[in-house]
Amino acid sequence: MGRFAQVKGEIPGPRSRALLEAKERFVPRAFSIHLPAVIAQAKGALITDIDGNTFIDLAGGVGVLNVGHCPDEVVDALRDQVGRFIHTDFSVVPYECYIELAQKLAALAPGRTPKKCCFFNCGAEAVENSIKIARAYTKKRAVIAFEGAFHGRTLMCMTLTSKIVPYKDGFGPFAPEVYRIPYAYCYRCPVHLQHPSCGLACADELERAFVARVSANDTAAVIIEPVQGEGGFVVPPRGYLSRIKGICEKHRGLFIADEIQTGFGRTGRMFALEHEGVEPDIMAVAKSLAAGMPLSGVVGKAEIMDAPGDSAIGGTYVGNPVGCVAALKVLELMERLDLPGRALAVGERIASRFRRMAESYPLIGDVRALGAMVGVELVRDRGTKQPAPQETGLIIKRAMSRGVLTLRSGIYGNVIRFLAPLVITEDQLDEALDILEEAFSATPPGSGA
Repeated sequence: MGRFAQVKGEIPGPRSRALLEAKERFVPRAFSIHLPAVIAQAKGALITDIDGNTFIDLAGGVGVLNVGHCPDEVVDALRDQVGRFIHTDFSVVPYECYIELAQKLAALAPGRTPKKCCFFNCGAEAVENSIKIARAYTKKRAVIAFEGAFHGRTLMCMTLTSKIVPYKDGFGPFAPEVYRIPYAYCYRCPVHLQHPSCGLACADELERAFVARVSANDTAAVIIEPVQGEGGFVVPPRGYLSRIKGICEKHRGLFIADEIQTGFGRTGRMFALEHEGVEPDIMAVAKSLAAGMPLSGVVGKAEIMDAPGDSAIGGTYVGNPVGCVAALKVLELMERLDLPGRALAVGERIASRFRRMAESYPLIGDVRALGAMVGVELVRDRGTKQPAPQETGLIIKRAMSRGVLTLRSGIYGNVIRFLAPLVITEDQLDEALDILEEAFSATPPGSGA
């Protein structure tokens, strides 16, 4: 057993196994389980299950726990708020923490244009309302999204999402007036045969879309992840986002940034767009905003945000006060602990380790990172770039059996993605990476195929 990762026997242990058997009887099978162990408690970057096994968490609740599990300041703020009031519906009886959080996020958002903010329950709601606001402002209907995109599971968000299985298969028909273009996926460049010198030719696909797919005069917005998440942690080349924004401005469409996974320090800046100095017209945020409390937001230029009429957006639980006070504490911690700066160190430690490992393990086809948002793409052959989803699953499972929790992503399911809490210590991270390297050494190309 390691110093931090400690697994006593088979996973699941007996207590977890009993509960998971009950889960099979009473919870729909669509809710599959990644780690077959039922949590008892968690702190920082460590999770302990009800059988006493401890895991180093490199998944971070799918990017929700940038400040770590159960930070003391957030827990204290939650206790205080729950003791005072839990719910009113902000539009019925307003509360200070909502307004204070809107003020802080408006100041933090990229760009100097005056901003306004509103809050919802989850990332999908933030995206849905971003589209509604864009349509209300532009009086246009079409939206352009990207191959490999993930924006959520509600009807509009599922339509915007690119991957068919498991997110869209059998759930159509989808929302109308959504069009798709390639993303800047350099490792699997969709346009390099036509443009061997690149020159950000992939960005010009947006101009082509206005000729071949939908009129710019009818396009309300382009929605884009500054780094694709579920699509495989795809980091676009510098200048790509600026080019897309410029094309949007040229054709009088809005630029919507989905910073749900990239926001709040993950990439080494508070928001990933800051790496290029791009100011979005509208930005959707969620995940690490509130340390695990269900809260999301839409931040945008004030004139745009004021476009919907009275009561045109909202909801019963949106901007819950418990979530708002958690978010205010998260923002305090981000600044005091310089977690964006910490993300740069964590990301470099992970990425540099895998770049060294690539010299010994031919499964590693590509290592890409922006801050602590790191993706390692696995292939069976570096020449053909044939995806290695089975090997990816085996490595994740072997690491899990030794006490390290990671996730996969990518349209082929062949990318190991890292979303470790930014408060993870060097010793914890190094131990996790050692265990992962052992899993790689036990998994040659072709394993499990």
